[in-house]
Amino acid sequence: MPRCLTVSALLTLSAAVAHADNWPAWRGPTGQGFCFEKNLPVTWSATENVKWKVPLADAGNSTPVIWGDRIFLTQANKGGTVRSLLCFARADGKLLWKKDVEYSRPETNWGGITYTNASAAVDDRCVVACFASAGLYCYDHAGKPLWKRTDLGSWQHSFGSGASPVLYEGLVIMWCGPDASPASGGAKGPTGAEGAKGQQGPASPRNFLIAVNKGTGKTVWEHNEKFGSWSTPLLINHGGRDQLLLGTGPDAKTKPDPETNYFKGLDPKTGKELWFCRGLNSYVYTSPLFADGVAVQMCGFGGSALAVKLGGTGDITRDRLWLHRANNQRVGSGLIAAGHIYVIDENGVAHCYELATGKDLWKGVKRPGEMTWGSMVHGDGRLYVLLRSGDTLVLNAHPRFEVLAVNQLGAAEQSNSSLAISDGEIFIRTFRSLWCISAKK
Repeated sequence: MPRCLTVSALLTLSAAVAHADNWPAWRGPTGQGFCFEKNLPVTWSATENVKWKVPLADAGNSTPVIWGDRIFLTQANKGGTVRSLLCFARADGKLLWKKDVEYSRPETNWGGITYTNASAAVDDRCVVACFASAGLYCYDHAGKPLWKRTDLGSWQHSFGSGASPVLYEGLVIMWCGPDASPASGGAKGPTGAEGAKGQQGPASPRNFLIAVNKGTGKTVWEHNEKFGSWSTPLLINHGGRDQLLLGTGPDAKTKPDPETNYFKGLDPKTGKELWFCRGLNSYVYTSPLFADGVAVQMCGFGGSALAVKLGGTGDITRDRLWLHRANNQRVGSGLIAAGHIYVIDENGVAHCYELATGKDLWKGVKRPGEMTWGSMVHGDGRLYVLLRSGDTLVLNAHPRFEVLAVNQLGAAEQSNSSLAISDGEIFIRTFRSLWCISAKK
C-alpha cells in the first residue's frame, strides 16, 4: 500500500486501513485525517480539475464517506424535521438512493445548520448514520434498513452535537451528546435495538458512550460522563492493546473542576476506563490525536491543550509532556506528522507544534486563510484544509511554513465540512453541492 509518510503508531487498527481507496469514516481510515495515496490534485477551481459536481437540496456539516463505488452523505432540512442519508455513485455523482428520518420534537441548534454534523461510517456490509436526537440508523449498501436506535435521548445544546459513529470489530460505538439541558429528554437507560415507541419525554441531562452490536443494534456496553463534547472518539493501538481516546470538557458557564477527569482512554470492548489525564478546561470540539506513544487533546473556546505519554493506568496526569492553558478557538482537528502537530484555529491562524515540547514553530507567520471549521487532511506530503468560504488551503507538511495553493470554488460555495480523499480524488461537500476533484485525464 503506497504511503505518503511513515509515522510511528499512526495506524490505529490494521482492519481500518485494509483499502487505501476507501474513506470509511470521519477523518478517514485512521481516524486522524491521513490518506496513503500519491499524485493527488494540488490546484483546482470551479472549472479546473472538476470531474463532476452535483447539487444538494439541503445543507449539512458532515463529511462524505466512501466505500468502493459509493459515496454516503448526511443532510437535514432547515428545521431539522427531516434528516437524510444519501448514497451517490462515485463515478458520476448520480443519486442512487435517499433515506429520510422524520423528527418532530424541538432540538436546540446553531443557525439551523447543525442537525447533521455527524459523518456516517461504512464498511463492506453496512453504513451507520447518527441523526443526533433523531437516533442511530443502520442500512445495507442498497439502502435497506437493518436496525435503528431511537431511544438514545434528546441531546440539547446551543451548538448542536458533533460526534460521528465509530466501527470497531462487531461494534458501533457512539458518543452521545453533548446534553446540557435539564429538560433534555435524555433517555435514562437504552437497552433495545428498536428503542421505545414514540419519542422520549423529559429526563436529566446525560452524556454517554454506547456500544451496540453492529448486526442487531442491541446494547453491549455503556459508559457515562459528567460533561459532553463534540469530539469523535479515536481508536488506537498502544502496547498491543486497543484503546478508545475520549476528550470531554465543561461548558462555558461551569468552573473547571480539578477533580473531574476530562481526557481518557477506555477499553473499546467493554467501555472500562483505563486511564485519565487532567487539564482540559473548556468545550472540546476537536478529535483526539495519537502518534509515537503520545495522545493529544485540544479544547476550543479559548481553552487548553495537552499532550500526555501513554503507558500508565489510572491518573496519568504526571505523564503530561506539556499543557497550554489557553488557546484560540479551535473547531477543526489537526494531525500529527513526523513529530509535529499541525492545526488551524477557527480564525485561520495555522500552528506547527513540536509534539515533545508544545513549542509553536509557526508562531508569528502570516495567517494563510480565513475562517474554518474544517479538519486537516494529509495526503502526499501536503496538508489540505477546507475553509468556510468553500476555498481549500493547501500547505506543505513541514516545519518550514509554506502555502502551496488556495483553491476557490466560488463565493456561493460556503462550507463547514472537511475533505475526503479516495483513489486519487478529493470530495468536497459545500452547502449547495458535492464536488469530485480529480487530476486524472
